[in-house]
Amino acid sequence: MSDDRGGLAPEQLHEALRLMYLVRYFEEKAEALYTLGKIHGTMHLSIGQEAAAVGACLALRPDDYILSTHRGHGHCIGKGADVKLMMAEFMGKATGYCRGRGGSMHIADVARGNLGANGVVGGGLPIAAGVGLGLRLMGSDRVCLVFFGDGAANEGAFHESINLASIWRLPVVYFCENNQYGLSMPFRRGCNIDCISQRAAGYGVPGLTLDGNDLVAVHGATRAAVERARRGEGPTLIEAVTYRWRGHSKSDRQRYRGKEEVKEWQTRDPVTRLRARLVEAGYYSDEELARLADHCRREIEEAVAFAEASPEPDPETVLEDVYA
Repeated sequence: MSDDRGGLAPEQLHEALRLMYLVRYFEEKAEALYTLGKIHGTMHLSIGQEAAAVGACLALRPDDYILSTHRGHGHCIGKGADVKLMMAEFMGKATGYCRGRGGSMHIADVARGNLGANGVVGGGLPIAAGVGLGLRLMGSDRVCLVFFGDGAANEGAFHESINLASIWRLPVVYFCENNQYGLSMPFRRGCNIDCISQRAAGYGVPGLTLDGNDLVAVHGATRAAVERARRGEGPTLIEAVTYRWRGHSKSDRQRYRGKEEVKEWQTRDPVTRLRARLVEAGYYSDEELARLADHCRREIEEAVAFAEASPEPDPETVLEDVYA
């Protein structure tokens, strides 16, 4: 493996691995809590996609914005969220980011620039154009990055949003996490093109497809797109090809794909790849990174303890923050 760091210092790669561990362990614990009956409703896990979320978010400034999706735990952690508050929100507790009202699909952390996940497929796309317009009108050099999936790329909201952003050169980065399936629809059956990024040409903006399981590649491409948007040159469409190891949601029986396909993609584990890159380059030892992994596991266990000790929302507050 080459020592291509993509402009990232060893300590930045170490931080990226820390965040990827947190995403992986948060979701594995969330899955376990669901099995124990401690989580109500459903959830959409992004296990296997950690490099896309973390690599993209690390290319942003703290005051930049993101808009997320129903599969947004990795985006939230990548943007610097407190996993204690995330876990509390996940478990519907009053100490959560949204006071227990949003749950898995609607976590937001506005203070850190996360304008929220969205239960509507493609729901963040038109909002991103609005955010970009607002930033431009304010004369700000901040940027908005909007995550969406391959399924959402077939929604009208995608085409309308990127068209408007192109016309007005809005500071928006369109980041498509192509995890191969829109629920149970294979990407290849939903598009008569090889790459979603090819659609960028129709709107006169740059488009590129990359290995979404390569943290360095994701970060480098996103950083270039962010810098372009910050210069006032308009949007970029990035397609990060990745794979979700779990089903679409907890109710998905995954009858549309075989176990061998999943196993093959698991050999491309983005967490393992980044860890191997750090060890092979001589930046950190296996022992050091094992301690990092253990620390992240403990952090998630502490988050669970915090959430379980937190109060349930007071029923008397049910109408608070309701505007319509």
